[in-house]
Amino acid sequence: MTNDQKIFVHETSVVDPGCEIGGGTKIWHFSHIMTGAKIGRNVNIGQNVVVSPNVILGNNVRVQNNVSIYTGVICEDDVFLGPSMVFTNVINPRSAIARKDQYRPTHVAKGATIGANATIICGITLGKYCFVGAGAVVTKNVTPYSLVIGNPAKPSGWYSEFGHRLDFDQRGIAKCPESQHEYQLYNNQVLRIK
Repeated sequence: MTNDQKIFVHETSVVDPGCEIGGGTKIWHFSHIMTGAKIGRNVNIGQNVVVSPNVILGNNVRVQNNVSIYTGVICEDDVFLGPSMVFTNVINPRSAIARKDQYRPTHVAKGATIGANATIICGITLGKYCFVGAGAVVTKNVTPYSLVIGNPAKPSGWYSEFGHRLDFDQRGIAKCPESQHEYQLYNNQVLRIK
């Protein structure tokens, strides 16, 4: 564990030896951080969370209650994992067949949000600042800034870095109502205009 700033671990939680935890991180009730996990600075890990070996959580990640983050998952900075959302790491699990050598990586890019009770099938990438709606079942890569909803999850619009729906004009330009940042939609891709 690193301790450049104070780390809070609730007395009911277990942090195994061999973890890296950045300063300012808080780990709440009944959570388990397993050997080899790497957790950045100012991360908030809610109640009843499991962080498996070799998981990487960037800085300022928010993990809500009842989330299991399995080996193979990498979350970049500023990711939000909603209550009871689910990651998987094997595409065809069977109780009687060991498949630990078949874990598929899942990459959650900077600023992405995954809503409550969503399921993320392993082996995909969630693009930066994308928004996965509550209860969605994501089976394919998600484009940066896009909103996906449903089962299976399908694109349903675009979101700004501040989490507001983007409404593009005839020129393909939209403005975030909170930040006033402008975005360009071109060829079914969104880029923030500098």
